[in-house]
Amino acid sequence: MAEAMKGIEKETVENAVAVTTVAAPTRTEPTAGRGAALRVEQAGISFGDFRAVQGIDLDIPAGEFLCLLGPSGCGKSTLLSAMAGFIEVSEGSLTADGAPVRGPDPELGMVFQSSEVLFDWMTVHQNVTFGPRMRGVSRAEQNRVADEFLGLVGLRHCADRYPGQLSGGMRQRVQIARVLANEPGVVLMDEPFGALDAQTRQVLQQETARIWEASGCTVVFVTHDIDEAILLADRVAVMTAGPAASIKSLYTVDLPRPRDESDPAALRLRNKLREDIGEEVRKAMRDQGLDDQLDREAKGA
Repeated sequence: MAEAMKGIEKETVENAVAVTTVAAPTRTEPTAGRGAALRVEQAGISFGDFRAVQGIDLDIPAGEFLCLLGPSGCGKSTLLSAMAGFIEVSEGSLTADGAPVRGPDPELGMVFQSSEVLFDWMTVHQNVTFGPRMRGVSRAEQNRVADEFLGLVGLRHCADRYPGQLSGGMRQRVQIARVLANEPGVVLMDEPFGALDAQTRQVLQQETARIWEASGCTVVFVTHDIDEAILLADRVAVMTAGPAASIKSLYTVDLPRPRDESDPAALRLRNKLREDIGEEVRKAMRDQGLDDQLDREAKGA
């Protein structure tokens, strides 16, 4: 199973590079702004005899910011890869603006946890304009796109630098700009700040909220961090422990932006999310025969 997942991850990164040359399918539903609506109906994903997720139902309106939250190994990244068209659902359906997701599509942009997907031999400007350049966009339009999206992520001054000359947080902002340069209706983010230090992560969380509001994209954001989900999301979908994971609960984050973590409503939601995830972690440990460890923890041993 581990080798199969590594192969899928490698193919996912390769497809992320090729996605810009894929023609978009015909859309049948209107969008709000530049966002696209995603609909997942009774979707399941299997790898041979292993069922990663099952019975997933999500209706994500155009322009929404949805966070996927859950214990490690519950299939969050697998579900996100299906939304990006890198893997196919084994059952059920997955559509973007009414069109079935059958493969990589410029309408579906992916931001990975690792900034290794940037092209080290290209400048920041060349990285950001890679997609438009592959589509035959004029040089003047490429320059306009680079100026717009590097400005959006605050990196116009780094246009002539190479990724190796940037900090980890700056490289992630370049990756976001490169995805946005294709003007996708949906931006899929797989724990993009997980490898960053706490201070940089906090800054990029705030920047992500600002960029989302400015771009109008639909965002699906995978995270393990409850506070990150509360800070960013319109809604939070909590997944059950895997295998055969599903959606356990769905919460609306009814808090004004920018978010105040000390708001009593935020604290109540945090407690609910911790309880939901805690239940799933304990269930997973019991399924693995770790009941004795749970009993010791409960007794404070």
